[in-house]
Amino acid sequence: MENSTEHTQHIFESEGGEFITPPFVLMEKLKNIKAIVFDWDGVFNEGVKGGGNHSGFSEIDSMGTNMLRFSSWLIHNKNLPLSVIMTGANNEAAVDFATREHFDSVYFGVPNKQKALNHLIANSGVRAEEIAFFYDDILDLPVAKNVGARVFIKSRAKVAFSEYVRHHELADYITAYSGGEHGVREACEMLMGLNGNFITTIEKRMSFSDDYTSYLNSRNNNSSVFFTKNSDGEIIEHYVS
Repeated sequence: MENSTEHTQHIFESEGGEFITPPFVLMEKLKNIKAIVFDWDGVFNEGVKGGGNHSGFSEIDSMGTNMLRFSSWLIHNKNLPLSVIMTGANNEAAVDFATREHFDSVYFGVPNKQKALNHLIANSGVRAEEIAFFYDDILDLPVAKNVGARVFIKSRAKVAFSEYVRHHELADYITAYSGGEHGVREACEMLMGLNGNFITTIEKRMSFSDDYTSYLNSRNNNSSVFFTKNSDGEIIEHYVS
């Protein structure tokens, strides 16, 4: 038997997660989600640059994103959600991750994320309200203001900014853990719980079921497409060797 929405709320709030949107309302939003978009710095890591730090990622978060995509596939008639990274920087680790995990696209070096969002909507046919977004900072707010579901990855240092996000209801959920503490995994598991199939998703993956094999084959047929901006600020396709 799957866990209830109340149980999901209880276990995540007990860890320090914060539902800005009531879980039963967020659950309804998730029924319409067709794309999952992730910021990179501060989401998959603590956003540290320089001195040999390369804004990497954790396998713990990687598994979370894969399971969330599988969970979505199961509840949406075996249709894969679009999986996208939007980063204002040029992060090689994000490119490597997206390629390995067969994400649909990466927008990199595009600090105006409203342009990236507009481009994604125009070229995918997905509406803004059909997008779930994981983010952590001011650069991401133009996207967070417009999409259907928003996860704010916590950072204890962002005291006033976190309050701004709460006050303006720019997130549906604020994680208990930061990017470097695997906040992505936390949020993925929370969303799977609200999808109503966390246990089913885990058990089908554990047994390498026919459903998981079918999902994985479909996922692995994806080839990532990369976009950046040109000197005029227009978004263009970029070929990564």
